[in-house]
Amino acid sequence: MKQFNYTIKDEVGIHARPAGMLAKTAKGFQSEILIEKDGRSVNATKLMMLMGMGIKCGDTVTVTVTGADEEAATSAMQAFFAANL
Repeated sequence: MKQFNYTIKDEVGIHARPAGMLAKTAKGFQSEILIEKDGRSVNATKLMMLMGMGIKCGDTVTVTVTGADEEAATSAMQAFFAANL
């Protein structure tokens, strides 16, 4: 299991476009990728659930990756968050 925290810098937070890109990126890995905020976590491949979390600019999320390709998935998620959120 790999885990990292990230504070959202995008002024609109996780809205439709980045949520769709995040879900698409997460679907490229075998590992389960969970996004957690305030004790509630959702699978990163579930677009509507991601948007329903109401993640805004300044919120800190915890990303947890568990599975066969967790090293690659964690690196990809860290790069995605830094570039898009």
